Amino acid sequence: MGLWHRVKKFFGTPETTAENIDLEEVQRLIGYHFRDVSLLLLSLTHRSYLRVNSERLPSNERLEFLGDSVLGLIIASRLFRDYPDESEGNLTKFKAMLVNETTLFTVSKKINLNQYILMSPEEEKSGGRERASIISDAFESVIGAVFLDGGFEAARDVVLRLIYTHKDVITSDATQRNYKGELLELVQGQGEGMPRYDVVSEKGPDHEKIFHVVVSVSGQRLGEGVGTSKKEAEQKAASMALEYLEKYSGKHA
Repeated sequence: MGLWHRVKKFFGTPETTAENIDLEEVQRLIGYHFRDVSLLLLSLTHRSYLRVNSERLPSNERLEFLGDSVLGLIIASRLFRDYPDESEGNLTKFKAMLVNETTLFTVSKKINLNQYILMSPEEEKSGGRERASIISDAFESVIGAVFLDGGFEAARDVVLRLIYTHKDVITSDATQRNYKGELLELVQGQGEGMPRYDVVSEKGPDHEKIFHVVVSVSGQRLGEGVGTSKKEAEQKAASMALEYLEKYSGKHA
């Protein structure tokens, strides 16, 4: 444990900045040592941090996009190999449970990654360091950074060690139900294409956004949801859509 980490534990956690963040400790937590540590710093930079600091850093949003795809591929390929007799539908459910926001949030909190995310004081005061959307996005960004720095095998090692080794616990947890995945499987099984999710409103400042999302299938609005992240709102909308389809399945042909 580094000196800076011990000081933080003794005196409490001061504002995390690009100058004092303990990147050595973060590398120890994820079990990977970067050749280009600037990628790790970038992966931990939430967009709110850029508005109040002079550092000319981009946010981690592009790395999140990359990490999401890398994470999905790693989990999908391992499930495909480990469960040769499972149906496509069950593999889809397992994958969704292993890569969803709740899982990534839980894993990140377990290794204390949330304490090293760069964010504005306002974001932190509003609970950003405990917000699932911010923390899960940072985890995906870290995976994207590992992939760029060390390649697919390095990213695979991190994902399998931090997530896949706990797959039995994760997939047996009823709270990990993925409504978006279930809705997708149901409507595609009926030959109706892809559910469409539309953000109909965004309210509040950036650090306290409230998203309102509606989901439609074949042009028919089936559900809506409100949440502090698009992912949360989409899950709630999908849950409502599933309830509707279960209740009025005869009306939805």
